[in-house]
This record gives sequence, C-alpha cells and structure tokens, in this order.
Amino acid sequence: MSDTNNDVSDVKKAAEQVDSQQIDKNLNNTNQTNTAEDLSEKEQTPFIEENLRTDK
Repeated sequence: MSDTNNDVSDVKKAAEQVDSQQIDKNLNNTNQTNTAEDLSEKEQTPFIEENLRTDK
C-alpha cells in the first residue's frame, strides 16, 4: 500500500522537473495514427474457439 505523502512528494518532484520544450515537442508529434496495426498470424487468435460457438 502506498503512502499518500510519498505520492504527493513524487508528483511535486515531477512537476518541478518538467521540461516544457519536451512537452511541446511530444504534443506536436504527428507520427501517431488512428489505425490499428495488422496482427501477425500468431497473434490472430479467436477469442472463442470456432467449435464452441453457439451463435452460428
């Protein structure tokens, strides 16, 4: 269990060490996309096995 005093201290330290130029650079990064990446064949596993489905 964390101590809330330590949490506040960590947040305060982070706020004091903020680099506004890096934040601006991160926010203006245009390399992000809204499309999903294709899965590899190994990653394309069904959530429910076909032979167990009852909705067909």
